Amino acid sequence: MKIDIQNLKNDKIILYNVLKWIVFSTVAGAVTGSLICLFLCGLKYSIHCVQNLPSWRIFLIPVGIFASYYIVKIFAPQAAGHGTDKVISAIHYRASRIPFAVVPVKIISTILTLAFGGVVGTEGPSVQIGAGFMSKIAVLFKLTEKERKKLVICGTSAALAAVFGDPIAGAIFGVEVLFVGEFFYPILLPAIISGVVSYFICIQFGIEYMTIHLNIPDLGYSTFLWIIFASIFFSLICVCHINIVEQISVLVKKIKCPMPIKIVVSSVILIISAFFLGEDILRTGEEGLEQILSGEKVQWFSWLLKSFLLAITLSGGGSGGVLTPTFYVGAATGAFFAHVFGLDTAFFGALGFVAFVAGCVNTPMAAIFLAIGMFGPMIGPYAGIVCVLVYMLVGTRSLYPTQILVQPKSDSFVLENPNDKRSWKIKPIPKVKYKHKIHSKR
Repeated sequence: MKIDIQNLKNDKIILYNVLKWIVFSTVAGAVTGSLICLFLCGLKYSIHCVQNLPSWRIFLIPVGIFASYYIVKIFAPQAAGHGTDKVISAIHYRASRIPFAVVPVKIISTILTLAFGGVVGTEGPSVQIGAGFMSKIAVLFKLTEKERKKLVICGTSAALAAVFGDPIAGAIFGVEVLFVGEFFYPILLPAIISGVVSYFICIQFGIEYMTIHLNIPDLGYSTFLWIIFASIFFSLICVCHINIVEQISVLVKKIKCPMPIKIVVSSVILIISAFFLGEDILRTGEEGLEQILSGEKVQWFSWLLKSFLLAITLSGGGSGGVLTPTFYVGAATGAFFAHVFGLDTAFFGALGFVAFVAGCVNTPMAAIFLAIGMFGPMIGPYAGIVCVLVYMLVGTRSLYPTQILVQPKSDSFVLENPNDKRSWKIKPIPKVKYKHKIHSKR
């Protein structure tokens, strides 16, 4: 029997790398999971303390946003805005280097924003916490730029697994969100290990996640047509949501006035909304999301208001993520669609929830895994259709503008400049030249 020496050498190298990254990813998951637990527990305690105050507590919203804005400005300007996009930018353009000061500053600023009533999410700061800590560890261990990138992605996946309460969906999201149209397979195993370890740590710390039981209908022609119709509707609202968040930010930046005045104006809008509609419209929207998925009715315009308040909070000095409130926007959109046509609000709320994960940040695979992890395998076919269709119809838009489009969603697009992944344009239609023969009359 002939032994292939080269294959043995290759197997040795692969085995060494697998064992090496099992260790690194386990450490990344354990460290990130512990930090996210502290962050989520601190946030829960802070919100509880504020909610125990008398009804005038809504007037403390500007206090939280002012404190959040100036802590970020003084100690870590890189922590401004929503965190996931900053991490994607660091991975693509700054060799995965993230200042360590971002970690404590992001924790404190997000807690201040959310505890007092700002409308932001927990996934952005969680990603910056995990990625920032892993970037520091990579520097301490003198890892190469490629290894540092992998470790930062492990921290990202671990953070998302802790926030989602689903280790596989979180891990896939952390990999898929980087490049639109391409999946970074070499990091998949470390990302999944990090996600599983992080999720296990959170469970051990007593972090509770949403458990929802849906009535999944049988797959038939009628249901299939409603799913297609709903997907088209979801894609339109996805585009609307992305544009609201983006355009309000642009508009506020153009306004020539001091930042304290912008903070006051944004806080007043939040206070008025809470005064007339209740405090459920504030913060991440997780309670409202659970109500929708349990079949309870919500106001038809709640998705639009949540989108608007998210944009107002971020552009007005608040600190936090965009994805967790987007969960609510998607679920409320699904519930509204179902209510109009007399369908199951909980089922379509669940589909809207995962459809917005797929469409607003270009992560259809993660959205499908999230649907199956939260609602069971029976929802798989429906989630697959909705998530992929919405992902396609939303086009190149995203809540994370630093995403790189590697593979277009249609063959009609080509790269104008092969070295610039942002230079996609519509492929020109070749002009057909017709040769006319002139026949002379005899």
